[in-house]
Formats: sequence, C-alpha cells, structure tokens
Amino acid sequence: MKARKVIGLQVLIGGLVVAGFFFGAGVLGALSAGYGSLVTMILAYLLSRGVAQASDTAQLSPKKSTAILYMGAVQRFLLVLALFGLGFAFLKLEPLAMVIGFALPQLAFMIMAARHGH
Repeated sequence: MKARKVIGLQVLIGGLVVAGFFFGAGVLGALSAGYGSLVTMILAYLLSRGVAQASDTAQLSPKKSTAILYMGAVQRFLLVLALFGLGFAFLKLEPLAMVIGFALPQLAFMIMAARHGH
C-alpha cells in the first residue's frame, strides 16, 4: 500500500467533507473539517515514515524495529491529543466538524488496507 495513494484518497475524502460542511455549516464548519482532515494526513505521513524506518532497521535489529513502531504509535497518539486540544481550546473550531473531518479521511487507510489484503 503506497503512502501517496492513501494520502491522495484522504485528500479526496477530506475535500468532500470540507465542501459538505461549507454548504451545510458555513466557513467555520469547513475550516473545522479541514483541520480534522489535515490531522489525519499528518498521521498518515508519520506512519509511512515510521514504517519505512522500521523496515530499514528490521534487517539489523528486529527489536529496534519493533520499538520504532511502538514509539511511532505513541507519538501519533500524543500528537492527535495535542492537535485536537489546540483545535478545540485555542482555535475554537467546531467539534463535530473537526471529528468528522478527522474520521472520514481516516477510513481511507482502512479502505486501502482492505483492498490490498493487509
């Protein structure tokens, strides 16, 4: 599964969500959905980078490779918490739009994984 394809599908789905919120809830809804979508794309990029790094390391040290994957998961989890906190508390974005903007493009990863049998 290529990271570019996943991120491309996320951009497409995120764009549709943003458009839907723009027409249904206005500019703030669209910005909130766009922010959530951007968080998803950042996570996809970090995941692909971590998997590539772990793959390179796996030949030399399987334990280190596993540690890279676990640390990447922790890093992404903390980043989601921080970015959502920033969006809710400081940017005053709409929670529902932000969560939907995050969740629907996140499905792109599952769609692509299902298509490729992973």
